[in-house]
Amino acid sequence: MTGEDRPTAAQLKQELGRELQKKRYNRALRNTVSVLIVVAAAAVLIAVFFLSVLRVRGDSMSPNLDEGDLVAAVKTTGFAPGDIIAFYYGHSILLKRVIGSAGDMINIDDEGNVYVNGVMLEEPYLTEKHKGEYTDIVYPYQVPEKRYFVLGDNRKDSIDSRSLEVGPISTDQVVGKVLFRIWPLGK
Repeated sequence: MTGEDRPTAAQLKQELGRELQKKRYNRALRNTVSVLIVVAAAAVLIAVFFLSVLRVRGDSMSPNLDEGDLVAAVKTTGFAPGDIIAFYYGHSILLKRVIGSAGDMINIDDEGNVYVNGVMLEEPYLTEKHKGEYTDIVYPYQVPEKRYFVLGDNRKDSIDSRSLEVGPISTDQVVGKVLFRIWPLGK
């Protein structure tokens, strides 16, 4: 090898700099991919075990929730009257408001006033009270063990626990409690 074929010190230094830069780039790429995988796994775990994002279908919860709204439901137990829950019904997930739980006596008068254990329920979320078109249960109605009595906010058109078709919701059917609306942002 002659002196002309050998790289100069400047060329060696430049090549070493390129190799170091390549190693830093590869390390940064690996770290970024690792972080993305961990974040994606965490998001999946949160969605599966803690929080569900659901799209509202139908108008049984209007005017408070409209068709197409996105809501977040957290998996929890023990619901209070007024809480909106998501639950499985057939091959769908429905959203309705909890009115009573196991052992409660539910009564709805002809004007649509709801009574739980003899006390009229305050329902500031309603724009119109209605006994319902799809009611075939006999009042007063006692909610069975491990079940919830639920009603839609659009009482005139909601098929809910007033109908034997839906009936009281089993705790096993519950997906979670709706915490907040995600979309649209303006509501």
